[in-house]
Amino acid sequence: MSVKSIRLSVLDQSPIRKSGTARQALQETVQLAKMADKLGYTRFWVSEHHNTRGLAGSTPEVLMAHLANKTQYIRVGSGGVMLPHYSALKVAENFRMLETLFPGRIDLGIGRAPGSDRLTAQALNPYNTFSEQDFFQQLTDLGHYLNDTFEPGTDLARIKAIPSAETVPPVWLLSSSGQSGVFAAHFGFGFSFAHFINPNGGPEMVKSYRTHFQASENLPAPVANASVFVLCAETEKKAQELQAVMDLLMLRIEKGIRAGVPPYEDANAQEYTESELARIQYNRQRMVAGTPEQVKEKLTQMATDYDIDELVIVTITYDFADRLRSYELLAQAFELKSPSSSLNWKPEPGFYA
Repeated sequence: MSVKSIRLSVLDQSPIRKSGTARQALQETVQLAKMADKLGYTRFWVSEHHNTRGLAGSTPEVLMAHLANKTQYIRVGSGGVMLPHYSALKVAENFRMLETLFPGRIDLGIGRAPGSDRLTAQALNPYNTFSEQDFFQQLTDLGHYLNDTFEPGTDLARIKAIPSAETVPPVWLLSSSGQSGVFAAHFGFGFSFAHFINPNGGPEMVKSYRTHFQASENLPAPVANASVFVLCAETEKKAQELQAVMDLLMLRIEKGIRAGVPPYEDANAQEYTESELARIQYNRQRMVAGTPEQVKEKLTQMATDYDIDELVIVTITYDFADRLRSYELLAQAFELKSPSSSLNWKPEPGFYA
C-alpha cells in the first residue's frame, strides 16, 4: 500500500544506565510518557523483564497504572505481559481493573517469551511447561474471561473476572516469530511484530496474519504494527555515536553481560573482533539511525514493506536527554499533532486513538 500517514508509538523498557539506578530509570520512563502524551504519540507500552541488571521494568501492570494516571490522551499498554508466567484469570482481572480506571486508554499486549532465562521463568511459574498447547489454552481462557463468553452451564462460566468494565481492552499478541501471528489471526487479536528483536521475515508474517485473520467480538478486521530500535539526532555524527552505544550494548546482552547502558566513551574505546563486527552489522538491521530526514525515509519504507500504518519506537541511550530528543525529533519529522490542540479530541475504546 502507499502509506499516507504513519502513526508512531513508544515501547519503553526502562533501561538502566551504567552506574545508574532502577528508580532513576523508572522516573525517566514517567517523564518520557508525559512527553509522548503531549507530542501526539499513539501508544506507550512498557515491557516485562526479570532477573536483569539492565532493565527496571518487571511488572508492566503496576507501572501502567502510574503512567496512565500521569498522562491524559495516550494509550497505555503492556509490551507485553508474559502470559505463561501467570493465570489467565489474574491477567484478565488486572486489565479489567486498568480499563475500569482508565476506560478506552488501555492496551493488553501479550507475549510468550520468558522475558528472562528459563530458571527465572520456572521460579515465576513452577508449572510452566513452555508448550504451545498450554499457551493456546491460556489465550482461549483469557479471551473468555475478558468478554464473559465461557459456555453457559460449565464450571468456568461461573467465574467472572472483576471488576466488570463497560469496555474491553484490546488484546495484541507480540512476536518475533510467526507462531504468535498464527494465534493472533485465530483469536482475532492485534499483531505486533518485534523487528527490534528479529529483523527477518516480519513483512511476510504480518501478511500471513492478515490472510488468516478471523474476526472477533472486539476486532472486526486485522490490525498490525511493528517495533524497531530508532536513534534520531540533529547530526549524522551524533546519530553514529548513539548507534555505537547500541552496538556495544547489544553485544554485551548477547554475551550475558548486564552492566547497564554504556556511555559513548566506553563504546568508542572498545576494540572488536571480526566475528563481533559481523554481529554488529547483523544487529544494525534491527535499528534505524540518522538525522530526522534520514530516519523518516527509512521508517516510511519500513511501514510500506510491512504494509502497516503504525510503528512502535524503541530508543535506548546513555544520556536521557538524548532519548527525549530522539522522540521529539521524530514527532517533528512525522508532524505528529498534540491531542490537546483539539478541544473535541477524546480517546476511543478501540485500537485507534
